[in-house]
Amino acid sequence: MDFAQADAVNQAIRLLSLRHRARIAALLAPLGLHPGQEALLLELARTGPMIGAQLSEALGVEPPSITLMVRKLEAAGHIRRTPASDDKRASIIELTDSGKALADQVKQLWCALAEETVAGLPARTAAELPGLLNTLTGNVDTRRSRPARP
Repeated sequence: MDFAQADAVNQAIRLLSLRHRARIAALLAPLGLHPGQEALLLELARTGPMIGAQLSEALGVEPPSITLMVRKLEAAGHIRRTPASDDKRASIIELTDSGKALADQVKQLWCALAEETVAGLPARTAAELPGLLNTLTGNVDTRRSRPARP
């Protein structure tokens, strides 16, 4: 790949990432949420109660970030923490009724954002997009080791 093509790919991904995050922030603000908190709510809605380390792994973020999000969402009454029975250092994190209702609102917002994002794409391309993006994510995932390239 020459520089012009590499630059075009990297700039497109960078701009999409920046604009998508800004759009998410704008959509979440009326709900009193910040980017990242919606992913935590949706993960708990999808999987049920989890400990912080599991959330960290599932969301691909560092444990201190999970701790901060949990504190803020707990203060707002959307989640609760209870001590884990098998590890007193860990807490089980779960949605409250308020958190479940908020997660339902986020799901609606998430659908609208996805539709907005893929507007104008052929249905087949939109259907293939998650797989393509997951491949790209895997290609640059710093958490996995990969052999050095010559």
